[in-house]
Amino acid sequence: MKRELLSISLLTLILSTGLTVAGCGGSADEANQAAETAEAAPAAQQTPPPLPEDVRDVAGLVKADGSASPGSPELQEGAGSQSGTVAATGEFVSPVSSEVAVRVPGRVGRLFVEEGQRVSRGQPLLQLETEYLALDLKRAEADVTRARAAANEAERDFKRKEELVAKDSVSRAAYDRSQSSYQTAQAGVEAAVASRDLARQRLADAIVRSPLAGVVAEKRTDVGERLGDSSVAFVIVQTAPIKLRFRLPERYLSQVREGQAVRATVDPYPGETFEGRVTVVNGVVDPSTRTVAVETEFPNRDGRLSPGLFARVELDIPGNTPGSAR
Repeated sequence: MKRELLSISLLTLILSTGLTVAGCGGSADEANQAAETAEAAPAAQQTPPPLPEDVRDVAGLVKADGSASPGSPELQEGAGSQSGTVAATGEFVSPVSSEVAVRVPGRVGRLFVEEGQRVSRGQPLLQLETEYLALDLKRAEADVTRARAAANEAERDFKRKEELVAKDSVSRAAYDRSQSSYQTAQAGVEAAVASRDLARQRLADAIVRSPLAGVVAEKRTDVGERLGDSSVAFVIVQTAPIKLRFRLPERYLSQVREGQAVRATVDPYPGETFEGRVTVVNGVVDPSTRTVAVETEFPNRDGRLSPGLFARVELDIPGNTPGSAR
């Protein structure tokens, strides 16, 4: 009996020892897995490698989703930079905008152009009512005729007096009066001619003409409207040549020169490239964007490029090899 109890106790001890060893082994495996996880976590949170030097200047201008932050220049530098070309975006602007005003007051009689129409230099835009101006011109012409007749009569009288005074047949006072009358008549002719020319100019000014070649940006009057002195009737913007303005990072300031060729593309004419030249490089760097303004000029002889049109620009930078533009 004692031997059986001893055997049972020994068996129980062996089973307990085996279970304990098995439990310890499982805890060790879990501990090893936790240690491996802890080592992997810091590796996933390591600091990313530093950016290349040629993109550090614009890294702060781009959001996490890749879009440009508000106020940043629309600059694109990619594969083009590797081939010596810098790409940017800009806007076409008119170099000249003219507010066309009437020279003489009057009522609008006819309109020859409409808003958005292309015009050439000297082309008529509108005509004022000219009935009264034409009558003023006729009266001025009649005054000239009368003044010339009086001057001719005064001249003949002066010549007679001149001959008579040489023979002592007329007094010196009579001669002087005749001479004065002749000079006054000549002055009357000049005054009448000036009045006539002024009437002619007013009649000519009744037709308002375009001072430049461009596009009618605004029409501020209509038929029958009375315009006062210096009333603006039209706004004309020049389109040939036309300017394109954009900005470049400050590191290109020493590489952009007047006369350099630029290429531009616009959405209305896909696949077509327009060529222009750099005209102005602003030497002042914008402290908020670290960019400089560049102004270019395009001939635009066909007038297809319009003010306000968005454009993508390519500019060849000499010596712009990888690592040289810093």
